[in-house]
Amino acid sequence: MTARSSSFDDVLAANAVYAGQFRSAGLEARAAKGLGVLTCMDSRIDPLGMLGLVPGDAKILRNAGARVTDDVLRTLVLASYLLGVERMMVVAHTSCRMADTTEAEVHQAVLDAGGPDTRSMSFLTADDQHEALREDVQRIRSSPFLSHVVVGGFLLDLETGRLDSIC
Repeated sequence: MTARSSSFDDVLAANAVYAGQFRSAGLEARAAKGLGVLTCMDSRIDPLGMLGLVPGDAKILRNAGARVTDDVLRTLVLASYLLGVERMMVVAHTSCRMADTTEAEVHQAVLDAGGPDTRSMSFLTADDQHEALREDVQRIRSSPFLSHVVVGGFLLDLETGRLDSIC
């Protein structure tokens, strides 16, 4: 066994248990609740749990900072026309590193962690998280491909689990 494959032994063992109890076979690919959710990749966020949803209810997209990128727009077009998404929540959260730091600081942190020079890419940090959320929601609303989708922007408080409607 290679070092790479043994690095995943714990999650593959957990998957064997999961597969033995798997009950999602046969779910439709469409979002049963007509909902899409874009949120941060932060592992403290449980997108289905925070909204009282179950597998199959919504299409979940995640990235650093819950930012509306070109790839998110591409995915939303597919989700809205092919997978039943009629409404979209953009959910940022408190204590997000992408909202608590600058681009320069993130690039330096990557270097300090032994990574490469990343200055050729943007991490889309936001010095005003509410304004960034408004801009991201507007980016979806103004897309000629997504004008039929209802969009809202929310902030998840990681101390309380509560969502606040921002826009």
